[in-house]
Amino acid sequence: MSIFDGKRLTNSTFKLDIERMRRGWYTDKYFTNIAAMLTTLAERGEMYTGTGHRLPPEISPDGICSGDLEVEMQWFTRRPGKTLVVGVDKALAMLRHCTGAWQGDTFTDTSDQMQVWAVQDGDTVTYDGDPRSIQPVLRVRGRYRDFAMLETPTLGILTRASRVATNVYEALQASRGKPMLFFPARFDLHEVQAADGYAYNIAVQRFNMDFAGVLGPFVSTDAQGDWWGGAGGGTVAHAAIACYLGDTCEAMLAFSRVLPTSIPRIALVDFNNDCVADSLTVCRGMFDRFRALMDSGQTEEAERYRLYGVRLDTSGTLRDRSVTPLGDPALDLGVNPRLVFVVRQALDTAWESWDLPLHWQERARKYCQAVKIVVSGGFNPEKIRRFEKLNVPVDIYAVGSSLFDNHGPTVTDFTADVVRVKVHGEWVDMAKVGRQPCDNPHLVRVW
Repeated sequence: MSIFDGKRLTNSTFKLDIERMRRGWYTDKYFTNIAAMLTTLAERGEMYTGTGHRLPPEISPDGICSGDLEVEMQWFTRRPGKTLVVGVDKALAMLRHCTGAWQGDTFTDTSDQMQVWAVQDGDTVTYDGDPRSIQPVLRVRGRYRDFAMLETPTLGILTRASRVATNVYEALQASRGKPMLFFPARFDLHEVQAADGYAYNIAVQRFNMDFAGVLGPFVSTDAQGDWWGGAGGGTVAHAAIACYLGDTCEAMLAFSRVLPTSIPRIALVDFNNDCVADSLTVCRGMFDRFRALMDSGQTEEAERYRLYGVRLDTSGTLRDRSVTPLGDPALDLGVNPRLVFVVRQALDTAWESWDLPLHWQERARKYCQAVKIVVSGGFNPEKIRRFEKLNVPVDIYAVGSSLFDNHGPTVTDFTADVVRVKVHGEWVDMAKVGRQPCDNPHLVRVW
């Protein structure tokens, strides 16, 4: 599965569309055209007869059948700086099951005739801007026409998964190790959720390894946990509050009454654009049920009403009622530092205004001060770093579309180049100008 367990995922996890992938359904047409051309040349036994070759003087071009030429190809990314590599196992599954040649309607698997080296999911590579000094994540030696049609899909999974993983990793660094809810599912096709959730989980594990962290993964859909055995989690949506006529507290009480205690009770408190008022109302309503059940000896049932947290998700075009205008009005919009501070202060002191017996006062204080603050809505590494620099009392960040970001420093596009060819039993450098064969100490022989 990754560097963390030393195992690799197989096609029993990915369930590739093998038949159509072998036919080139997912491949850029120029690769399928070249594969067809080389296959035809090989069947005809045609030899290279040109004069503009780049072979060394001591190597003759005679007797070379380009259709059957064996090549060495390397896959690499050009994302600036460090990239967390994910998608290797799925790329290997493509090579394992879809390398070969068609003869009519019969496909001959030739994957056992190639040599493959690969890093593990969870490894990292760096890129300094020079394409002549890249660190390959995958290297293949074999007859090119047998795997030419796999260039597109292998590059696709490496690019997508590595981009998501690296973006998650950088967001975790920005948060200084605070938990991060993975919330981008709604911003892309549902078919990508399994790969994206796997990339997120690898990023969390890599962060824990690099910084001695103990973070767990928090995904929002079951599909996002499919490849690694995770499951989606979540609490209340704005729509649920609308179903309760805008009564956030009543919606949370119903949620707590019906759903199992394994689901953390996190109230969404921005529906009425008054996060302080709704946080306080929910906290009091939940506490009163909690207290009543505890007093009646129903301690297990009381846990249904332990408020785990409140989530602030104020629109970036609104100023929450609890934030008084001050300075630049733009700084008051959406989920901003002052809003989080006032919600935290309100929760921490809420119990002081409650009419409680003496023996419940300390328990009420702990109940209120244990309520966590979750923030969402437009968070990216830059915004997270700003919150952390100001020591804003955020406990959990929920991050969405920024984890798919793909511009400038987050462009993680992978490329594959043929860098050597096998001529008369000898491997000869044959990269396009500006590229060359490179090595990576983390590459290991796969088969």
